[in-house]
Amino acid sequence: MSKAAHNSKNLIYIMGASGVGKDSLLHYARNELVSQSRLVFAHRYITRPVDLNGENHIALSKDEFEHRDQAGCFAMTWGAHSNQYGIGIEIDRWLTNGLTVIVNGSRDYFGQAIEKYPELKPILIVASKDTVRERLVKRARETDDQIEQRLKRVRSVDYGIKNIVHTIDNNGSLAAAGKQLCNHIRCR
Repeated sequence: MSKAAHNSKNLIYIMGASGVGKDSLLHYARNELVSQSRLVFAHRYITRPVDLNGENHIALSKDEFEHRDQAGCFAMTWGAHSNQYGIGIEIDRWLTNGLTVIVNGSRDYFGQAIEKYPELKPILIVASKDTVRERLVKRARETDDQIEQRLKRVRSVDYGIKNIVHTIDNNGSLAAAGKQLCNHIRCR
């Protein structure tokens, strides 16, 4: 087992359906915990253009993503919603150096992530179907049909992992759910 895998207890894996508010909660936690010297938030590499109101990610073309994937530049990769997502191998160095690493992961990739990092701390962000629908409509990135497809997946995937992860309900205020996330990160 690699040294990074031994330090996987310092990896916090945030996941949840599109529209549950992961990006907002991660932004909240990043702002609240900025002074924590042993804590880093990993960027995702995504084959989607940067949206100034959305996730703080590194945009790559599909070709560049594939090239980096083949070159071994990613610790984790998955596909979703016609895009490719990756977490860079830099997280392994950070874990080896004793840092706590926060990643914005995927529910579908969770099984593979926990195989690679057996002691990771998973957190599932959830929200009601109505809340998710409202948020997806507001961000205006998907068509009505795409929103309905995403809503169908919300509960089916969450149901399979809900009993093995810490869950944060994000139906209320951002501050309430954000404080829960910050407390969980501090208490890891």
